Amino acid sequence: MPQLTPKYSIGQKYTVKRPKYTRHYKVVDILTTTNSIGEVVKMRYVAQHVFMGQVVTDYDVVETTIARALFEN
Repeated sequence: MPQLTPKYSIGQKYTVKRPKYTRHYKVVDILTTTNSIGEVVKMRYVAQHVFMGQVVTDYDVVETTIARALFEN
């Protein structure tokens, strides 16, 4: 199994545009899950955005979500 490496770094900004809202996210952390022999089996990004003055944190952002947002913009 190949070693997974993050494609996006901490500090990466991206914008998600939907018909009813637009949100500006920023990657603040990268979470990796390893198995018992040390292989990375899962990688998720932690992203934050501001909603009505409050910082909202999403702990389960996949690489495809960021890639799609960057491609659409």
